[in-house]
Amino acid sequence: MGKLLLFILLVAAAAAAWLWYSINHPYQGFSAEGVFVEVPHGSSSRSVARLLERKGVVRSSVAFEFYARRHSHRSPQAGEYFFDRATSAHDVFWKLANGQVFEQPFTVREGETMFDIARDLEAGKFMPAGEFLRAAKDPALIHDIVPQATTLEGFLFPATYHLSRHPSATALTTDMVRKFKEEWNAVTTAISAGDGISDSAMVANATPSDSSDSNGTASATLGPVSTRPVEAVVTLASLVERETPKADERPLVAGVFENRLHKKMLLQCDPTVIYALEQKGRYNGTLSTADLHIDSPYNSYTHTGLPPGPIGNPGEASLRAAYQPARTNYLYFVANTQGGHFFSATLAEHNNNVVKYRRLLAGEQVANR
Repeated sequence: MGKLLLFILLVAAAAAAWLWYSINHPYQGFSAEGVFVEVPHGSSSRSVARLLERKGVVRSSVAFEFYARRHSHRSPQAGEYFFDRATSAHDVFWKLANGQVFEQPFTVREGETMFDIARDLEAGKFMPAGEFLRAAKDPALIHDIVPQATTLEGFLFPATYHLSRHPSATALTTDMVRKFKEEWNAVTTAISAGDGISDSAMVANATPSDSSDSNGTASATLGPVSTRPVEAVVTLASLVERETPKADERPLVAGVFENRLHKKMLLQCDPTVIYALEQKGRYNGTLSTADLHIDSPYNSYTHTGLPPGPIGNPGEASLRAAYQPARTNYLYFVANTQGGHFFSATLAEHNNNVVKYRRLLAGEQVANR
C-alpha cells in the first residue's frame, strides 16, 4: 500500500513538473519566418489550445488548456495573432487574453486625397485600391454633419492607424471619420472657447501687413471664426493644406482665399485642377496650361467660389486656419523657394513677387524690401 501511494505521488509530481515546464518554458514549433494564428469568435479554451499546438505555438494543448482553466476569469480574444519567436504558454495565454492582435501601422499624410490613400493601401498590400475607394465613396458616415456629401473626401482624417493583415475598408473609413469628428470638435470647441491663439495674435511673425519679408512670410491677426457650413470649412481647409506646408502660414492662405471669395474672384488654386484631373484619371504628375481649362466644377480657374467639396484630407492646423482665417488685405501669394510664400494685396505687388520668385529659382540674389 505504501509503495502504491509513493508511486502515485511520484506520478503526480512528474505530471506537475511536466505541466510547469510546458507552461513556463519557451517553445517554438514553427519556422523562423513566424506563424499567424486566427482565433475565431466564440472559441473555447480547448479549441484554442488545440489550434495553438497544431500551429506549433505551444508545446502541449493539455497544458495550455489547464492554465487557461486556472484563469477562467479571462479568455482568449478573437483576432489574428503573430508569433515569431519561442514563447512560453503562459505568455501566449496572456497575449491572447489581452487581445494583442497583429497590427501594422498605416499613416495617412495631411492633404492626401482618397485616391492617394487607396494607392498607399494597395502598395502596402493591405487591400486593393478599388475596395477602399468603394468605401470612401459612400458618404453615409458623414450625413449627420454634411447631409449633401457625395463622398468621404475631406473627412478621412490624417493620422496613423493600426491595421490587421486583412483590414476591412468600411472599418477603416469608420475609424478615419470618427477621428475627424473628434478633431473637428476639439478645434471648434477650443477656438470658440478662446483657447490657443487669440484674435490679436500675430500670424507668421513678420513684417507690417502690407508687405512681405525676405523669406516671404507676412504678418496678420486672426479674424472671427467662420460661419460657413462644415463642408465649406473643410473644403477651404483642404485647399489651404495643399497650398502650404507651413502651419504658421495657413491662416494667411485661408485669409487670402476668404478675401477672394468675398470679392467673387477666381481662387485660381492649382491643386483644385490637379484634383479635377485625378477624378478623371488624367493627372500625370505635372500641370500644363491646357489643364487649367479642364471642364470640371473643381476647376477654380474657371469657376468662382469654393469647389463643390474637399480636394483632400486636411489636418488639424489647416482645419483651425479655415475655421479662423487671418484678418488681412492680401489677395495673392506665390512661392518663395524656401517652403513659404510671398503675400501681396495688389496685382502689381503680386507680379513683382512672381518676378522675384523666378529670379530666386534661377539662383539670383534678390534684395530685401
